[in-house]
Amino acid sequence: MANQFNFIAIEGVIGAGKTTLAELLAEHRNARFIREQFNENPFLPKFYEDRQRYAFQTQLAFLANRFKQQQNMISRDLFDDFIISDYLFEKDRIFARLNLDDDELALYDTIYQIMTGISARPDLVIFLQSSVERLLENIEMRGRDYEKHITEGYLRELNDAYNHFFYHYNKSPLIIINATEIDFLKNPDHLSYIEEQIFDKPIRSNTHIHIIPD
Repeated sequence: MANQFNFIAIEGVIGAGKTTLAELLAEHRNARFIREQFNENPFLPKFYEDRQRYAFQTQLAFLANRFKQQQNMISRDLFDDFIISDYLFEKDRIFARLNLDDDELALYDTIYQIMTGISARPDLVIFLQSSVERLLENIEMRGRDYEKHITEGYLRELNDAYNHFFYHYNKSPLIIINATEIDFLKNPDHLSYIEEQIFDKPIRSNTHIHIIPD
């Protein structure tokens, strides 16, 4: 029997390809695509220029915007449709732990704990795992001005934090895709393989499946 999902969230470090994969799957499966609205965060370009100074403002702006999206997904009965999103709400705390000092994190956590309890929960999460070298290539290729300030060191910190988070993640069934050596945008066979694993293979709760196409 084919897998039936109401809500799939796709995650990965900056440059992993989560938005691209989410768009492709939504198009192929006639799903509603919910895009993370990072362009609406006015602090993001400043954050990449001065991480310490603008971390708290950037984090709170992201948290508020993501929560608003989550509430819209629930209150507008969008779950009548099949939804694919290019972010997981809980990932917000990965960045908070990485970028905020102790006092800022304590205040952030007070707000976060309230919001996370009433956010939409996916019934499948897909984590795109990638090497830092591939992430840097992808970031350079797409050429966003503000991302030019992202350092290799920060990406390594973020990559380690994501790996740690998803190693312990157990709130939804999880598929881990090794995205370092695949190209689901230009190679139809890679995309078809991924679709087969998601929609046609049995997926049990709290299991990790590594997808590495030949």
